[in-house]
Amino acid sequence: MNDYRPEDFPPFAVTVDLAVLTVREERLTVLVVRRGEEPHRGARALPGGFVHADESLDAAAARELREETGLSAEQVHLEQLATYGDPDRDPRMRVVTVAYLALAPDLPVPRAGTDAAEAGWAPVDALLRSPAELAFDHHRVLSDAVERARAKLEHTPAATAFCDTVFTVSDLRHVYEVVWDVSLDPRNFHRKVTGVPGLLEPTGETTTRDGGRPAQLYRRGSAAQLHPPMLRGGQVSATT
Repeated sequence: MNDYRPEDFPPFAVTVDLAVLTVREERLTVLVVRRGEEPHRGARALPGGFVHADESLDAAAARELREETGLSAEQVHLEQLATYGDPDRDPRMRVVTVAYLALAPDLPVPRAGTDAAEAGWAPVDALLRSPAELAFDHHRVLSDAVERARAKLEHTPAATAFCDTVFTVSDLRHVYEVVWDVSLDPRNFHRKVTGVPGLLEPTGETTTRDGGRPAQLYRRGSAAQLHPPMLRGGQVSATT
């Protein structure tokens, strides 16, 4: 076994980055900041920061989320996405980042953190079409985050994380349409999601906020997985 010493290794740091996705103004959007410091000063980036010596990765992600959005980790769906550690991803030193995916209902205007000049919501589709728009390797992180979110809608109740505490089937369908970038038949969608055990729990109340006939209000049910799953494109798997 090789006998390595600490001085044999170059400076090394760990960061967390957040891909915070929400649906705003009929589009899937992501929280981005304008960097106020080098490297990539003035460029847009996903929010994030260095992990403190006395905190876990999850604690660091929760802290960054709170600082950038004012929300606690308990108010959103927050999960580890992936780890990115290419040697040249950060010009300052060797930096490995652990990216997190956050899903939430329409969020308020964010506030910039300590090292950001400004913060705001940006359409995901526009950023994915322009890799140079984001600093570091954040285009790759965002692309992975969007694909994870789309896949989660197929097999888990993650779509409800984009909804308020109570919502209609139409609200839920809108989430699927925006995140998947598809158009779904309302009647078929209603039949499918109300037929998935544990996905929706009726509240016993209705709303007429969208006009027309009263629509039933639901909250998220107890299911952790969708059986059968919803397949992208609006179909339901025949597998049970």
